[in-house]
Amino acid sequence: MTPDNPWFLFLLCSVIGLYLLETVSVLLNLKHLSQPLPDDFKDVFDEAAFAKSQAYSRESARHDLIASGVRLAVFLGFWLGSGFPWLQSVVSGITASPILQGLCGISLLHLGSSLISLPFTCYDTFKIEAKYGFNKTTPAVFIADQVKGLVLGAVIGLPVLALLLWLFGTFPGAWLWAWLAVTVLVLALQYIAPRYLMPLFNKFTPLEDGPLKTAIQTLSGKCAFPVKELFVIDGSRRSTKGNAFFAGFGKNKRIALYDTLIEKHPQPELLAVLAHEIGHFKRGHIVQRLMVAVVQLAVIFLLMGTVLSHPGLHAAFGLSSPVLWLGFVFFMILFEPVQTVLGILSGLWSRKHEYEADAYAAGAAAQPDRCAPATVRL
Repeated sequence: MTPDNPWFLFLLCSVIGLYLLETVSVLLNLKHLSQPLPDDFKDVFDEAAFAKSQAYSRESARHDLIASGVRLAVFLGFWLGSGFPWLQSVVSGITASPILQGLCGISLLHLGSSLISLPFTCYDTFKIEAKYGFNKTTPAVFIADQVKGLVLGAVIGLPVLALLLWLFGTFPGAWLWAWLAVTVLVLALQYIAPRYLMPLFNKFTPLEDGPLKTAIQTLSGKCAFPVKELFVIDGSRRSTKGNAFFAGFGKNKRIALYDTLIEKHPQPELLAVLAHEIGHFKRGHIVQRLMVAVVQLAVIFLLMGTVLSHPGLHAAFGLSSPVLWLGFVFFMILFEPVQTVLGILSGLWSRKHEYEADAYAAGAAAQPDRCAPATVRL
């Protein structure tokens, strides 16, 4: 970990540079929040609601900047204070198995990161979200969500991590096998998550027979969008914000509506929201994004296999010799600038998809003029 190590210089500049880039982008966004309500939105957005949304955006953005700054300071202190060699000495004292060392070390890093973020998450949920009338989460529900998230992450993440450590520690071309394994998991989760994982956090109730269900079925038939199941989610337990999502493959698609969405929106607006989501399916956005994600995974694992055990990379973090599990951690830090660029490109692509879905909804919804008010109240 010396200044003449090019890996060290690049990583230090990229970590600090990304934070500065985020800060500048947030400050530019905050600057433009002072703009008056555009004339085109005056018929769907009143001045008071617009001012409230700007105040909420300003407070949330400032809070996020402070949280990011604290996380950066803690990370730099841990890194420059030889935290990674110390952590390796701790886990190597627990077990001699490289796989178990990796599971212990990454779990400790994740737990530490979660504890650092926890106060900011609490403040955001119980202060900012509550101040603007969004939060409905009780402390008991909040704690239960945090515990469930950690347990679920361990149940799914630790076996996958153990598999990756074994593959990269055993096979020369491990990146290919790692890519195939993770791709299978990603595809499987598309089916498993809405049926078995999401119900751990929310209650899914079949939508009762009535005008709304009939209208949704009519819209689905008009759009040739086969729906097998319709559910209502108790989103009001946590927030007043509305949402909806689709899941499933082929003719086994299911629609899930947040109860807050049903409460806040008249039927024409709710159908406009659903038509927008159907538009993503009809325009092939879901499949496109999934294919890009799979290709991106291949590139990530290929690059990971190339630099995972590079002595210079490990020396930049104070290690005298490469350690497999720490190579995973170091690679993700190294890959962060690339991920930022990909995120910008993904945002531009996503905006294009949103416009296309809006255009589809305007044509499919019975009252397309309700699309704008529905979006405003989400």
